[in-house]
Amino acid sequence: MPTEASGRFNPKRIILIRPCCIGDVVMATAALGALREVFPAAQICWAVGPWSARAIAHHPALDEIVDIGADMPLKSLSAFARFVRLLRAGDYDMAVSLVRSPLMSVAARLSGIPVRAGIDSGGRGFGYNLRAPVEPDAPEHESEIYLRVVSAAAGQPAQAYANLPVTDAAQATMRSLVAAEGVAAPFIVAHPGGGVNPGARHEVKRFPPRQLADTLNRVAARHGASVILLGGPGDSELVAEVERQLTVRAASWVDRLTFQEIGALAAEALVYIGNDSGLTHLAAASGARTVMLMGPTDPRRYAPYAPDAIAVRVQGKRATAYSATKTNPREWPAIFASVVTAVKDIVAG
Repeated sequence: MPTEASGRFNPKRIILIRPCCIGDVVMATAALGALREVFPAAQICWAVGPWSARAIAHHPALDEIVDIGADMPLKSLSAFARFVRLLRAGDYDMAVSLVRSPLMSVAARLSGIPVRAGIDSGGRGFGYNLRAPVEPDAPEHESEIYLRVVSAAAGQPAQAYANLPVTDAAQATMRSLVAAEGVAAPFIVAHPGGGVNPGARHEVKRFPPRQLADTLNRVAARHGASVILLGGPGDSELVAEVERQLTVRAASWVDRLTFQEIGALAAEALVYIGNDSGLTHLAAASGARTVMLMGPTDPRRYAPYAPDAIAVRVQGKRATAYSATKTNPREWPAIFASVVTAVKDIVAG
């Protein structure tokens, strides 16, 4: 299969497999960017569920979104068989699986795809012929694990950040809305919700509304900024609770923007502040200065994988800042110091 010129297999059609959830899919855009860099002529398709597909729609490195009909495509025997048929019908010559499940490993093996790269966590990657070994308990960032799978597929080191380039159309729509609503720069964008995906609710990941409002009040007052609160379906009460406690200029936009428009809005904000959620990963990947407020989740694994993003992990009365890409705080955008200081003071009581 390797070409004589390069000694490396150059696939024509690649299927990238990461069905769910939004945060994981956004972190996997690092692998997408690396795949496009090492295989510039290949058709790259992404097998993804409908819930998460919205996050990567219009990505310039992607040729096709393969709607697998479910965010958890291997939950039943019939669903498993349907997914294998979908893989077999795609005429792919390389699969890149970013899923740890042994069932996904079996599905890849049964697909007939000749080159299959995937995660081998605890021996579960037996269905792949190019494996990226992972120690299940090692605190390795998800995006870096995904990049190691691409490295195995490419036969060379792969490096990229999570990336969701803002489209011109989304930027134009967002700027029109900001102007129509009379929101003046600078502004802070914040999302109080998150932690909800198909089949799972993890509201423990949410920073308490009172503490979020206090953080926004302090940072906005210090920088002369207004606040835009975002929310999705079902977030109205939560957004209203935070807005009632704000003492600075604020607007609330619930279920008004597409994911692409949210990325465009976040990219023009002074800073985006959000919980440990897919939307915060999306903001960071769109180029926003981003602070993710984390609780029980380990930032070494799940902090935003973007150059201008940090996580602030709150454990009791202690808050610790962490960057997945820049370990030296002197390289962080200046606004981060204001947010980190505010969070530390607030949680310390």
